[in-house]
Amino acid sequence: MRTMYSIGEVLIDFIPLQKGKALKDVVEFERAPGGAPANVAAAVAKYGGRASMITKLGNDAFGDFLLEQLQQAGVMTDNISRTSEANTGLAFVSLRADGERDFSFYRKPSADLLLHESEIEENWFEEGDILHFCSVDLVESPMKQAHVKAIRLAKDKGSIISFDPNVRLPLWEHPEACRNTILEFIPNAHLVKISDEELEFITGIDEVDRAIQSLFVGDVKAVIFTKGSQGAELYVKGQQFQSSGFAVDVQDTTGAGDAFIGGFLYKLLETNVRQQNLEEVLHKYHQEILTYANASGALTTTGKGAISSLPTKEEIIQLLQN
Repeated sequence: MRTMYSIGEVLIDFIPLQKGKALKDVVEFERAPGGAPANVAAAVAKYGGRASMITKLGNDAFGDFLLEQLQQAGVMTDNISRTSEANTGLAFVSLRADGERDFSFYRKPSADLLLHESEIEENWFEEGDILHFCSVDLVESPMKQAHVKAIRLAKDKGSIISFDPNVRLPLWEHPEACRNTILEFIPNAHLVKISDEELEFITGIDEVDRAIQSLFVGDVKAVIFTKGSQGAELYVKGQQFQSSGFAVDVQDTTGAGDAFIGGFLYKLLETNVRQQNLEEVLHKYHQEILTYANASGALTTTGKGAISSLPTKEEIIQLLQN
């Protein structure tokens, strides 16, 4: 059975119990497991796929909690190491009245940033596996070099590389450092997911089609352009496939994009996908994959937090049948 590997941060999201307040005014928070790569792994595992997390956690209570939460979601945790050199990362989130968010991160450094390239093993990856990563853990750190090694090894073994930049500017000293790092890593991916909020920032181009075409560099074979409740578009070799979103009662958008790409990669794993036939598979199954991904993302917004509000496969199927 093929595996979806996620590399990067696993952290605690502290979600406010009150909406519409600035972070400085929030009195009560609820603890939720998070971190974009972890959310994606949890989604794939929850839907019945095989998912493994590659990261490092602190030897602390929050690290214990996150390990338990990943295991309960069905994610394999044997590639997660622990350290006493730094604590597990924390993110405090404030929710505006519309469910959108502000973030404050505590990680200078956090344990995940200390994962060393020597801890990445060649025998993890096989042909037809997927390696997914984001940009939060690409700040200058041992973890950045661990990403470089993992991507190289996975690609050499015939795995598909998936990149969701998932821009979080408060974690970078300068926006340009974030942008340049994302542009450095895009050519290494076969599949790039980018949101409508990120496209112009990353590409520097304000015209959508031209901006998306500029992402077809290096090994990139497909670009997924997500538009929140408006659905998503898939671009493959000069072709564009549209999909609609689902109308739901939005409580919290945390993790919606991760649930989307988790649903997407889960459905992709169900096909006989390989590096060499990725475009062909996406041409053939684009509607089924995008519809499932949209439902996964939409249903996640109806609860609080990311991993804790992921829908079941049955709930997705029910929404698709309505």
